[in-house]
Amino acid sequence: MAESALAPNPPSVYEPSLFGTYSKKIGMWLFLLSDSLTFGALLYAYSYGRISTPHWPTPFHSASIVNATIMTAFLLTSSLTMVFAVRASADGDAKLQRLFLLATMACGVGFLILHAREWHHLISEGLTLSAFPAVPGQAAAGEFADVAKSVPQFPATFFGLTGMHMLHVTLGVIYLGVIALRRKFIPVLLVCWLVAWIATPAYSPFHYAVHVLLVAAIVCSIILWLKPKVYDSSDVEVAGLYWHFVDLVWMFIFPLVYLMSAKIL
Repeated sequence: MAESALAPNPPSVYEPSLFGTYSKKIGMWLFLLSDSLTFGALLYAYSYGRISTPHWPTPFHSASIVNATIMTAFLLTSSLTMVFAVRASADGDAKLQRLFLLATMACGVGFLILHAREWHHLISEGLTLSAFPAVPGQAAAGEFADVAKSVPQFPATFFGLTGMHMLHVTLGVIYLGVIALRRKFIPVLLVCWLVAWIATPAYSPFHYAVHVLLVAAIVCSIILWLKPKVYDSSDVEVAGLYWHFVDLVWMFIFPLVYLMSAKIL
């Protein structure tokens, strides 16, 4: 009787995973669901402002449309390379997985550079927000000098929507960099932050926005040093879900913000 009382308990039976998948994937889907509400609100605000304002600005010339088209091509290409990275991780090919992750990051960086150039062009033409620093020597008669006063909804919704998307792309590139390079990515991130901070003029809104890279480097350092791990195929798949979501959001922004606001001569 004593022996039976001291016998170890039988192994517990765990409840099966929700929806038959692993928790990291479910967590990412829930995050993307909540994030879609944020972008949905921003897209709605832009659409409502456009419909309710009789003289909605059309600032995008052919050069801007070509630039945005190239940006779209970068993101579409990055989705393809991300698919290849997920496939390589499922096959256990670590070298090919890293190569495609780096290619996806390169496409994301190209998108960010082109988008920053578009912002710089619009700001130099007078399309600004009150929170942006004044540009020294900026011509008062710029093409969009009066837009912020006459139609303040346009710069507010444009910079809010595209700025939020740029932030998501930036975080996506950092996310993939951590998975691809792990601790080796931290010094790369710090160098990128330092170069961007020095090279960006003080009057540019990106002069302070680049500190996102510094904060990300600190957070990633804490995570990677406290809990180092080798990321497996499930981590790459979850990262792919985030990246495809960011690309999908741009497929709404590109026609709504750029193509429908193209300047017709």
